[in-house]
Amino acid sequence: MQKPIAIVLAAGKGTRMQSDLPKVLCEVMGRPMIHFVLDALDEAGFEEKVVVVGYRAEKVKEALADRKNIRFALQTEQLGTGHAVMVCREVIADHHGPLLVVAGDSPMIQQSSLNELYEHFQAEKPACLLGTLEKANPDGLGRIVRDENGEFLGIVEEKDASESQRAIKEVNMSTYLFDNQSMLGVLSELKNSNSQGEYYLTDSPAHLKKQGKKVQALPVLKPCESLSINTVDELAIVDAEMQRMINENA
Repeated sequence: MQKPIAIVLAAGKGTRMQSDLPKVLCEVMGRPMIHFVLDALDEAGFEEKVVVVGYRAEKVKEALADRKNIRFALQTEQLGTGHAVMVCREVIADHHGPLLVVAGDSPMIQQSSLNELYEHFQAEKPACLLGTLEKANPDGLGRIVRDENGEFLGIVEEKDASESQRAIKEVNMSTYLFDNQSMLGVLSELKNSNSQGEYYLTDSPAHLKKQGKKVQALPVLKPCESLSINTVDELAIVDAEMQRMINENA
């Protein structure tokens, strides 16, 4: 099996960040947030990385000029997470091994979580392994549905969830480990027949299961990894939490 590679989704503008910068260049603790994601990947052994750029792509490339083992894929239109992976097809076509997909605006991602995911992936060899977490307040997030034996059944978005499904605390955090060739095989199955007209990577586990392939979800992500950044206020929360963790470990 080849060494794992990672795709980092970093094409968005971040319209609610009150900045003209690409979202991943907005700063946490005085650094563009994407650097924390790349640091965690480096520390977890994901040496080869493909960064998907779009809005002000040259600005992102410039900010990452000093980092090693990075290739770029251009997403000229932001048509969803599935589409972001689609634009990487040429770069990853010959890769026979694990592929990690993470968001570039998740600076709280932890090396330990990535290590646990990868160790489980190596042991179980699924076509797809989702990194999930138990969240006390799961509002707005896709729920992880399991059968009576605890096996993964699927992701149900909140708007589509029944009352009992809404009570589920385990949520999808858009952190995926794929067998790359299996993932490439279902990309063409993703459709944009939804209200946003976008291609969602969240649909890929269901397509893999339909093919009879193993799909699993592992709740290894830490509470801090549930902190997303979509607004200036959320950025301030992440900044404060990161400072608290640094002080705690000092």
